[in-house]
Amino acid sequence: MHTLRKNRPLRRIVLAGAATVSGMVLLLSLKPHTTPAVAGVATVPAPSSSSSGTSGSSGSATGTGTRTGASVQTRYGPVQVRVTLKNGRVTDVTALTYPQENPRDQQINAYAIPQLTREALSAQSADIDTVSGATYTSEGYRQSLQSALDSASR
Repeated sequence: MHTLRKNRPLRRIVLAGAATVSGMVLLLSLKPHTTPAVAGVATVPAPSSSSSGTSGSSGSATGTGTRTGASVQTRYGPVQVRVTLKNGRVTDVTALTYPQENPRDQQINAYAIPQLTREALSAQSADIDTVSGATYTSEGYRQSLQSALDSASR
C-alpha cells in the first residue's frame, strides 16, 4: 500500500510540511553570508583612490609610469588596481585591494585575479572578459583598470 493514501490526510500534511521545512533549510544554508564588517572595510581604502598614482618617470604624455585606479565598491568589498605603463603599453597590472574577508572570497579571487591580470595584459585595455564565478570582482577590476588607464591618458 502507498504511504500517502487518501484515507490518512494527517500523515500527508505532516510529510508535506516536513518536506517543505527541509527544502527551506537547504535553500537558506546556500545563501552567502556577509558580515557587517565588510561595509566598514569599504570606507577604509576609498581615500587612497584620491592618490591616483602619478609616479611615472616621463609623465602622462608618453604613457610611461604607474597609475592607481579608483577603488570600486562591489557587493563583496572594494576592488582597486595599479597599472604600470611603458611607452603607452600596459606592462603590469597589480590588484591592490579585492575581497578577502572569508575563505570563499580568498578561494574565488586566488583564481580570478591572476586570470583578470592576464586578460588585461593581453588586451592592453579594460575590455576584458568576466571570470565565471567572480562576476562582481571582475566588474570592479574592469572599472578600476579603466580608471587607471584614463588617468594615464590625461
